[in-house]
Amino acid sequence: MKRIEVKLALPVVAPLLDVIKQLGDSLKKELAAPLAVRDIDAEFRDAWSGELLSSQNDDVRTLLALFDDEFFSEGVVSFDENNAEVILRACAAVRLRLREVYLKPFGDETLEGGDVDVATLSEPLRKAFMCYLFLATIQELIIQHLDDGILGS
Repeated sequence: MKRIEVKLALPVVAPLLDVIKQLGDSLKKELAAPLAVRDIDAEFRDAWSGELLSSQNDDVRTLLALFDDEFFSEGVVSFDENNAEVILRACAAVRLRLREVYLKPFGDETLEGGDVDVATLSEPLRKAFMCYLFLATIQELIIQHLDDGILGS
């Protein structure tokens, strides 16, 4: 089984975890990407939304669980075939919420390119932007190093 272990700097990552937790809490009641399906039975749509919301919440909990006591003592997180897909989805959900809540002023190209003068940003916006980049990096690591095992490529 393929496995990635990443050593992270606690002083850098800890403030980002606060942002992830806050946004994870906001995702408990609302999908990161709301359903835009109107031509189906309301009961079916509600059930479907409920299942997606439950799955999203499980995904975000799994992401946050990476940053447990062991992480705070060792500074290491691990990704493998068992958690990679879930972590990818959780990162995507939190990144979507970051865009919606904090990063609306930036265009897609700016966000994806990371071409922002971080020093000019307010502290909350700086944390949000750094969190966005951090989660993107996690996604890239998983895709580059584990995609054969988890994504069926």
